[in-house]
Amino acid sequence: MRVLVIEDERRLTENIARSVRESAGYAVDCAFDGENGLFMAKSNPYDLIMVDLMLPGRDGLSVVQELRRGGANVPILVLTARDEKESVVALLNAGADDYVTKPFDLGELIARAKALIRRGKGESDTVLRFHDLEMNIADHTVHRDGEPISLTGMEYRVLEYLAHRRGAVVSKTELLEHLYDFNWERFSNVIEVYISGLRRKLGDAKGEKLIQTLRGRGYVLRA
Repeated sequence: MRVLVIEDERRLTENIARSVRESAGYAVDCAFDGENGLFMAKSNPYDLIMVDLMLPGRDGLSVVQELRRGGANVPILVLTARDEKESVVALLNAGADDYVTKPFDLGELIARAKALIRRGKGESDTVLRFHDLEMNIADHTVHRDGEPISLTGMEYRVLEYLAHRRGAVVSKTELLEHLYDFNWERFSNVIEVYISGLRRKLGDAKGEKLIQTLRGRGYVLRA
C-alpha cells in the first residue's frame, strides 16, 4: 500500500512516515504544503491520504474539496489541531473519511490508517480469506491450509495487495505504483522475483496454484 502525508511540520511528518513504514509496511510519500500535496495526490495512485488541516498555500479543507470534486475516492484522514465542532462537520461534509486531533498517539493513527485502507478496499475484517489462504493484516501473519508461512516484508506487501484485489488482474505497473514511493529504484524484474518467491513459499508448485500469470496483462489471485 502507498500513503501520502501532507503536513507542514517536518518533524511530525518524519515521525508519521517512519511509523507507517515500520509498523504497517506501507510506502510513504510526503508533501509539506497544500499545493504540492494536491499535485501529488492527483498524479499518483494512493491507498490513503493524510492531510493536515492548516497548511501553507492551500489548507487541508480545500485539498479535500478539490480531490472530491475531481472524483477521487481515495480514503482521506485529516490531521487537525482544531477540535471545534464546526471544523469537524465541515471536514466530513467535504468528503473526509476520518480525523485525528493533535497531539495524537502514533499507534492510534496507524490503526485508523489501516482501518480506512481496509474499508477503502471493501473489507470489513482484519483477516483476508481466499480459498485455503488466510492473511491477518493486523499482525501480518499468513497461513495456507492452516500452516504458517514466513514471508519477507515485500513478499507480504505484494500478497496483501493481490489479496485485496483477488479475482482481478493486477498489472506489474499497478503493483509497482502501490508498493513503492518516489525513491524506489526502477528494476524491471523486481516484481517477478517477489512473485516467484511467493509461489514457492505458498506451495503453488505442489498443489493448487493461487497466483496465476496472464501473459502481457499481469497477475491474478484466484483458485
